[in-house]
Amino acid sequence: MSERGERSMPQRAVQIFSGTDALIAAAAATFVEVVVAAQAARGSASVVLTGGGTGIGLLELVRKSPGAIDWSRLDVFWGDERFVPAGDPERNELQARQALLDHVPVDHARVHPVATSDGEYPDPIEAAAEYSAAAHAYLAEHGSFDLHLLGMGGEGHVNSLFPDTDAVREQHELVVAVTNSPKPPPVRVTLTLPAVRRTRHVVLVVGGAAKAEAVAAAIAGANPVDIPAAGAIGTESTTWLLDQDAAANLS
Repeated sequence: MSERGERSMPQRAVQIFSGTDALIAAAAATFVEVVVAAQAARGSASVVLTGGGTGIGLLELVRKSPGAIDWSRLDVFWGDERFVPAGDPERNELQARQALLDHVPVDHARVHPVATSDGEYPDPIEAAAEYSAAAHAYLAEHGSFDLHLLGMGGEGHVNSLFPDTDAVREQHELVVAVTNSPKPPPVRVTLTLPAVRRTRHVVLVVGGAAKAEAVAAAIAGANPVDIPAAGAIGTESTTWLLDQDAAANLS
């Protein structure tokens, strides 16, 4: 991975950008870089997507500049999903399809969305179990996810892993249901920190002054129960892509 790949593994890097546009451009370039390298090394690749404005913005840029990605050899997962009906605009899946997946020749059998609340698994616990089975099946064959993209909330949450909750304390399951999210909607399905840690390259993309305190705490090694982002660590690399505001509290 360019200059980051020149260091010994595993590694952590912090990169700071002048503003939102530069931050999203760097995240999109990293997406392409990791996927192309994984496909060259192992024949296929996997990504775990994040939502939010930054997460969807980088997918739109990847759509415009996909590089040498072979979309037919890419598995797509989501780090978390709002447990709402199909077609609900809050679904991360829908947003990702509109931004990227509906416009590139993915193998739809290799796109793995979380079940909807009005679908085959209307109970979020059952939906989480079904998604866990899909994640386990992939990891049993491939060993690790290649890329896990993460945004971060102002209190340090990643995916739907919020501070001081059962979900962030989970040590074994790859996927759990969240039924009392402090951020609406309250019901979600999320990959856990054990799942994040089954990823070669974890990339956190964070912008905004409201997140500066949590960024500094996470990078300094806070307890993940208090700052969940601190527990998001890749097996080969962990990269923080920050704008200047989010990096303001770093020494």
